[in-house]
Amino acid sequence: MSVIALYSAMAVYAIAFIAYAIDLAKRSSSIDEVAEGASSTAAASAGLNVTAAGGYGSTATITSSAPVTGAPRGYGRSAALRVGVALTVVAWLLHLAADILRGLAAGRVPWANMYEFAMTGTLIIVAVFLVTNLFVDVRFLGTFVTGLVLILLGLASVNFYVAVSPLPPALQSIWLVIHVFVAATSVGLFALGFGLSVVQLLQFRRESIAVGAKATGLRLLATLPSSDKLEALAYRINIIGFILWTFTLMAGAIWAEKAWGRYWGWDTKEVWTFIIWVIYAGYIHARATRGWRGSRSAWLAIIGFSAVLFNFTVVNLFFKGLHAYSGL
Repeated sequence: MSVIALYSAMAVYAIAFIAYAIDLAKRSSSIDEVAEGASSTAAASAGLNVTAAGGYGSTATITSSAPVTGAPRGYGRSAALRVGVALTVVAWLLHLAADILRGLAAGRVPWANMYEFAMTGTLIIVAVFLVTNLFVDVRFLGTFVTGLVLILLGLASVNFYVAVSPLPPALQSIWLVIHVFVAATSVGLFALGFGLSVVQLLQFRRESIAVGAKATGLRLLATLPSSDKLEALAYRINIIGFILWTFTLMAGAIWAEKAWGRYWGWDTKEVWTFIIWVIYAGYIHARATRGWRGSRSAWLAIIGFSAVLFNFTVVNLFFKGLHAYSGL
């Protein structure tokens, strides 16, 4: 039942991904319409007559080369966007059912191996995305969130799936509930911060186009917040994720002492958890005290989440240690 619910959630996520992609396409076409309207207005104000064929009655021509700075009013009410969000909620409920059923089948929390952690971690990523939308509109990240979740769930279902099995002695602790859940929540926040940082880089490049140059690239970016706003939002989200990751590091040390008799043993998983902490600590410190704004801070956030993915995949699969609980 859990597997059926998970596959059903993946199917709905895929449809939601298509809806978000349609919305992005409509954003681009709407900007083309606005640009054409702006060009016609500029021509009219210059006293030029526009013919029925679309040419000018004068030999002079006017080209509007400045990038469009905003989307048509009310664009956020796009039908495709509303459908995408609604389907994401439906998919998340199916995803939640799959996670709960897996936990009931195992008789414990459903995050004791890579398959279960992928299931729970992606569930939290979508939850963070939906909750954030209650406070600030980040629905433009819908394609990124649903696409990332689909990829991770696909990999987990095909390569990481294992049958329910008893917990090894080291995992039979209340810290399994606290430590891993907080870690998964911080990963969800880092994922959203990563998506915002990528869009920030694209938006910054668009805004850096000199006045008078021909605007090229993703025109849909004109419908999104400015790079400064994207950076500020990514920074706030990453700070929350960093606080939770700090707790994860500390809780892991306490759990290690109870399970193995030492707080720190330079195990591969422990080292990479610390490396991720250092990257995000450097990101927050550099932005707050060294004035690292714009693309430099965005790249640090991107590197940080890349390290998170490396820790979950490569470290779990190819490095042996006390934390080798992939179940594979």
